[in-house]
Amino acid sequence: MSKALLLSTDLFFASRIKSAAVEAGYEMSMGKSIEKVTLKEGLQVVIVDLSTTGSTVEAIAQHVREQSPSARLVAFGPHVQTGRLAAAREAGFDVVLTRGQLDHGLGQLFSEA
Repeated sequence: MSKALLLSTDLFFASRIKSAAVEAGYEMSMGKSIEKVTLKEGLQVVIVDLSTTGSTVEAIAQHVREQSPSARLVAFGPHVQTGRLAAAREAGFDVVLTRGQLDHGLGQLFSEA
């Protein structure tokens, strides 16, 4: 089974992401920060909510690349947080989306992994 990790404290939106992941055949685990989760072997997607994570995007990208180098890094956040979205791009995230873009493309998010 494919594996995904979501870093977020937004339980409402997290449940929507988890539903899309399960529907696409993924086992979804969740956590609040990258330092407090164990990256599972075979992890394919790491999704980071930029508005709720306590870690810097640089720390997240570095940790994931060291532990699960083939995992696709996806960041999302409010469209008004342009600095955080830009920081995620600069840190090497594979996909950076606004919350609205992610919400509209949830079905495609896991089919592209």
